[in-house]
Amino acid sequence: MQRIPVTERPDLARAAAEHGLEYTAGEGITGWDERAYYQFMARQVDEDIEAAAEEIEGLCFQIVDRALGNEEVLRRLGIAEPFWDYMAESWRNNEKNLYGRMDLSYDGNGPAKLLEYNADTPTALYETAVFQWEWLEHAIEAGLAPKDSDQFNDVHESIVKALPQLGVGALSHFACNPDIEDDTETLKYLEECAGEAELKTCFLAMSDIGIDDQGRFTDLDHRVITTLIKLYPWEWIMNEDFGLHVPRSGVQFIEPPWKAILSNKGMLALLWGMFEGHPNLLPAFFEDDPAAASFADAGTYVRKPMLSRQGANIEIVRDGKTLHHTDGLYGDDAHIIQGFQPLPEFGGHYPLVGCWLVASKAVGLCIREDKTLVTGRNARIVPHVIAD
Repeated sequence: MQRIPVTERPDLARAAAEHGLEYTAGEGITGWDERAYYQFMARQVDEDIEAAAEEIEGLCFQIVDRALGNEEVLRRLGIAEPFWDYMAESWRNNEKNLYGRMDLSYDGNGPAKLLEYNADTPTALYETAVFQWEWLEHAIEAGLAPKDSDQFNDVHESIVKALPQLGVGALSHFACNPDIEDDTETLKYLEECAGEAELKTCFLAMSDIGIDDQGRFTDLDHRVITTLIKLYPWEWIMNEDFGLHVPRSGVQFIEPPWKAILSNKGMLALLWGMFEGHPNLLPAFFEDDPAAASFADAGTYVRKPMLSRQGANIEIVRDGKTLHHTDGLYGDDAHIIQGFQPLPEFGGHYPLVGCWLVASKAVGLCIREDKTLVTGRNARIVPHVIAD
């Protein structure tokens, strides 16, 4: 694994406009940086990342199966009781999941370590699937990347293929909070994929969903919603008055409700408790677990909220001293304690390797790079190539 500096494309402003990305002269594209790329060997991707992600996914399914039969675990995860049977039923009915992104610490040597799993509302999908691939084609043409370069990136084709296999209705609705730009852009891209798969779609805001006198969800044209592909966290839904109508709505949700277990960082503690010592896992404990106090006493650990976004409220402690701390809205929420596996450093850049899964199959890589050990709002996607 190498970080290779290169020049950015001279027509980057045109490319940004063509793809609807925000471009600022002298700064480039918001959230994107092509002044370098990461180069992997095929073996590293195949064995250390792709195979590991799919193995972890299998472990996650065992966690879901266990959690849905254990009220204590569901309480630990902060999941409200009115949703327990609803989530269990979705699991028993084999409701299919579409996609997710596992975030890994990986330096090219040894096993990748799971830091967290964005299993419900991951973003940066379009930049990974489309813009990154276009960069590779242009980079090869311009001699910026080796002629025989490849990329681990079957994301777009996999989504287009998977969507019709989800058993969606005649009309699929897509909903999010339109005030959150990343969520909106990601969901719009998913809707484009659905159109390519010849599915009928309708985009709307979560706040525009209505409820008829039979408890069914409706859109602004009073059409009944049968399939809702959302980019809106399950924990938000479960904490809103709207959410109380969900179990009886008859709506097929994508992601399905059982994904609420995997998108909760408490899942990391469950994984360690069930598969302690697995080479791709880090020690992790619920903060109120006596084992967490014992682990933290050693002086090196990471404290992170069970439910948070974009690296908020994470504290890294090494040798008893706070190495890094981020602010956010989740400081008073339940936390976990996790082993500290630092991201590799390349000249002041810290890459986080994201492995995308579609229908539980690993299909692509997204490298997000920040200038600190915590990947936050200012992180940028840096493209990658495979070249042995």
